[in-house]
Amino acid sequence: MAVEVGALAPDFELKDNHGRTVRLSDFRAAGGGAEGADGGGKNVVLLFYPFAFTGVCTGELCALRDELPSFVNEDTQLLAVSNDSIHTLRVFAEQEGLEYPLLSDFWPHGEVSRAYGVFDEEKGCALRGTFILDKEGIVRWSVLNGLPDARDLGDYIKALAAL
Repeated sequence: MAVEVGALAPDFELKDNHGRTVRLSDFRAAGGGAEGADGGGKNVVLLFYPFAFTGVCTGELCALRDELPSFVNEDTQLLAVSNDSIHTLRVFAEQEGLEYPLLSDFWPHGEVSRAYGVFDEEKGCALRGTFILDKEGIVRWSVLNGLPDARDLGDYIKALAAL
């Protein structure tokens, strides 16, 4: 079962496509990490996707790239998580011009995806789950789609505007 709206998002620490450590709590207002316009953290768009280099995933991540100012700015940070290795994610980001963090939930395999309730045990990958977190780390909106079903970026933009 996916993390519910109104719950505190489970914290995690993952490596990005450049090998840098990214901690979700660093974006929380109380965490003293990344500061938004008011000095109180950042909203986070936390997007889980199955695999790099696949058709629907590439389409979704490139659509985010094309609308990047809506998702990476002084108030908001986009974090995209898959179960691929950091090496795979580095090549994928370079090939597609993705300039936001691609986080590797490779080992322990799917640990963060499981914590969010979006790991498909049978297929060994994350489902298409998206969680919009406020500056305190509370889940304010979420959507969970099956593997073949792309998500609508317009829904993310509306959810962020409501924060």
